[in-house]
Amino acid sequence: MDLLLNLMVNGLATGMLIFLLAAGLTLIFGLMDVLNFAHGGLFAWGAYCGVWVYGMTGSFMTAIVGAVLTGVILGYVTERFIIQPVYGNHVQQILITLGLMLVLSEMLKVVFGPNQIVAAPPDYLAGSWQLGDVVIIKYRAFIILVGVIVFALVHYVLKNTKIGLTVRAGVMNKEMVQALGINIKKVFMLVFMIGSAMAALGGVLLAPYSGVIYAEMGMDFAILAFIVVVIGGMGNFVGSLFAAMLIGLSGAFMTYFVPDLSLAVNMLLMAVVLVVRPQGLFGAKG
Repeated sequence: MDLLLNLMVNGLATGMLIFLLAAGLTLIFGLMDVLNFAHGGLFAWGAYCGVWVYGMTGSFMTAIVGAVLTGVILGYVTERFIIQPVYGNHVQQILITLGLMLVLSEMLKVVFGPNQIVAAPPDYLAGSWQLGDVVIIKYRAFIILVGVIVFALVHYVLKNTKIGLTVRAGVMNKEMVQALGINIKKVFMLVFMIGSAMAALGGVLLAPYSGVIYAEMGMDFAILAFIVVVIGGMGNFVGSLFAAMLIGLSGAFMTYFVPDLSLAVNMLLMAVVLVVRPQGLFGAKG
């Protein structure tokens, strides 16, 4: 029982990291109809810049802010100069964003060096709590808390504010939003920047969680993010949280009990969802 509780906490923490990466991606998919394979690169840049800022300032909160600002800036540049020219063309989107993913990964090596970088949590988040026979690692609990706060905040904005209403309407019908006199291009850019910031936040939180960061980490986690988007339902924010938790928990349990099948089970879950419910568990039928 204690083992199961520990694995569950680990899975929830991993799921929250995946959620932060996938939530922005699912909105970008749903609203903008953009296949952004460079999203993982923003995740990796958030990790590297956050670790660098932490090393320079000694403040983990400042590192988080720095990583988020990095995501916002890179998101703006990517949407403005890379994505805008290829709206409506999925083949070009795939090619250009895959190329950008490689460029972002190589630029990390140029700026920060080719070797892995060790990252550790701040002192006040190091260690663990002992609850009976259950050990809860402080940093993993912190990740879960941050993920819950981000989900609650973004969910509130989407459901209870004018900009949220505009985004949700744009997911359902972009042409209708444009016909109402709303500049859908600005909405697109805002969503892209928010999604990029969330990816960068996930990256900086991952660094102390995994202990090391490396240039190719964006591609590894981008695969999980796309699986989450498919399972949760394109454009469905709540679905992305549920799917990320499912992937995180299945990964934690499979890694412990059957390590060789940890990635295969995620692919299997996605395949089952595509067969049974192609629009995703929370997606609306077209």
